[in-house]
Amino acid sequence: MKVLVVAETKEGGLRKTSFELLAQAQNLGASDVTALLIGKGVAGLADKLAHYGAGKVLLAEHDAFEHYTTEGYTKAVQQAVESIQPDLVLFAASANGKDLAPRLSARLDAGLVADALELSHDGSKFVAKRPVFAGKAIATMSIESKPALVSMRPNVVSPNAPDTGRSAEVSPLAVDPGNIRAKVVGVDSSAGGKLDVAEADAIVSGGRGLKGPENFNLIENLAEALGAATGASRAVVDAGWRPHSEQVGQTGKTVSPTLYVAVAISGAMQHMAGMSSSKYIVAINTDAEAPIFKVATYGMVGDAFEILPQLTEKIKAAKAHH
Repeated sequence: MKVLVVAETKEGGLRKTSFELLAQAQNLGASDVTALLIGKGVAGLADKLAHYGAGKVLLAEHDAFEHYTTEGYTKAVQQAVESIQPDLVLFAASANGKDLAPRLSARLDAGLVADALELSHDGSKFVAKRPVFAGKAIATMSIESKPALVSMRPNVVSPNAPDTGRSAEVSPLAVDPGNIRAKVVGVDSSAGGKLDVAEADAIVSGGRGLKGPENFNLIENLAEALGAATGASRAVVDAGWRPHSEQVGQTGKTVSPTLYVAVAISGAMQHMAGMSSSKYIVAINTDAEAPIFKVATYGMVGDAFEILPQLTEKIKAAKAHH
């Protein structure tokens, strides 16, 4: 089985999703795993891809690839596919992957399962599971085209431990990006080095029940104690309390952390669609009938203003003890 992994970079480094996709390829028992590295000045990242499981690295470097562009990156992936003829192409179901995978699917007339939670091979075809109806059901889908295209939701596969003794055969992939009609002219980053909710292993999210932006320090303090990212419901973002980059839900980011703490969030269907695949969900709400408790692993009915400071102190004390 030959697998092509489309690696993602961010601010000069590799995104964790790249390592997750390499682990997924290994989990499938792939005999030939090639990572595609697209960008400008990214050759130095090839070794790290080898450490996490890539046997070969295709390097598509060009000035036009400094920032993600739909047209340029689609050309690069298409050329990589034509070059190595893989059975499977793996993308991350990130903002870039959700844009790139459908475009390539149309170009190659190949089957695509987007936002997959699981992926296996039954001996003749690839079988993927993905959420449908805003996460209320899971569809099992088979892909019979070659190549099969799958975008995996971040955090559903754990990266393997890096083996620094591994090396990969690195080959240049000469790509003419052609006439790119839409270009990134600048990146305005407002996250300030914060953890990205889409990739975080733990998230503490706050909702409208916190009554105002001035109370979000309770969320931030708990998140800091846990080493977690901060998230927010749509109502909070719409009210201007928090930036859109923190919004979890159907119109925000889809997350799959190990731990998701929902504070003063009632659990509208749109919010649940973005976090229901979290491994452990802890809900804190004054309303015992809130829908969030239906998906919660652990629930606490009570006032967040009383519970959060105590919880934060307990976690800090436990960490200090260890």
